[in-house]
Amino acid sequence: MNIHHLYNKLLLPFRQKRMMRFMRTFTFSAETKILDIGGTPYNWQLVNCPAQITLLNLNIPNPLPELPANVTYTHGDGMKLHFLDKSFDIVFSNSVIEHLFNFKNQEKFSSEIRRVGKQIWVQTPARAFFFDPHYLTPFFHYLPKKLQTKLARNFTVWGWITRPTDDYAKNMVQEINLLAFSEFQELFPDCFIQKELFFGMTKAFIAIRKMNEN
Repeated sequence: MNIHHLYNKLLLPFRQKRMMRFMRTFTFSAETKILDIGGTPYNWQLVNCPAQITLLNLNIPNPLPELPANVTYTHGDGMKLHFLDKSFDIVFSNSVIEHLFNFKNQEKFSSEIRRVGKQIWVQTPARAFFFDPHYLTPFFHYLPKKLQTKLARNFTVWGWITRPTDDYAKNMVQEINLLAFSEFQELFPDCFIQKELFFGMTKAFIAIRKMNEN
């Protein structure tokens, strides 16, 4: 089974709800420019967004999938964006900032987003939530990193499905750095931090900055 297909299937209701919330938060036209850092066409298939959407990634699919006329790919690093200040109406990022290994890298990422975007929408899973969607295994991310490294390959749903090498599993554990509310707030001090709830528990945070709130 392809792990990404499983992610999409399991997380589809949450992503649909999140994308509809995004559409209600901002105003869009055919001239609106959106930069999606680390994104794919998947999220944009869930809504009817007329904006010009640029998907920025370190690795671009080859060959490219068939894309709508308003969606394009570009190569780039979210920690060092090759765009001028406020060159996008909205900078969007979904479940990317937690993949940057450490808080210093996350600071660079957030700084670039806030520089390039007039408005921003950045989502990340909450560290305190019992279920980490990366491993699909309850409570696993509460363990010390050293123990996670030993167990990730053979004792998580992610490991059973992907069967990663030892080195790949080790890199995965080091790559994921989930954030607490106070840390996320520190990264986005000029934003409203919205909590995404699941049965009363905070499962994710969304940093939102709108032009009329600056």
